[in-house]
Amino acid sequence: MLGRLNHVAIAVPDLDVAIKQYADKLNAKVSERQRLDEHGVTVVFIELPNSKIELLEAIDDTSPIASFLEKNPKGGMHHICYEVDDIIAARDHLINQGARILGGGEPKTGAHGKPVLFLHPQDFTGTLIELEQV
Repeated sequence: MLGRLNHVAIAVPDLDVAIKQYADKLNAKVSERQRLDEHGVTVVFIELPNSKIELLEAIDDTSPIASFLEKNPKGGMHHICYEVDDIIAARDHLINQGARILGGGEPKTGAHGKPVLFLHPQDFTGTLIELEQV
């Protein structure tokens, strides 16, 4: 069911600082900012030869990233994203296997303009997993 690793997401308290660290210290290519109101975040992607790193900043205090940063004030790994061919088939399979889908189980549009779902971290060794249909 799983395709390739799409990205690893890192929550950051200050997106400008994080962009500067990746661009200046690591000479990384950084995408344009995207504000994703439905997810409560502003994101950029660090382009790598084999994947991406997504840097996430909370839009406001109601963002899930804001609550993550309360527990991790310096930031940290937030989730990993895997590609799937059919997000509805993947969702239905996971539900039949007893996995919990966050947010009511209906896909939302992610940063790449494609449907995404998040899987409960307690069902996957403490890691929040995002599935993105490709």
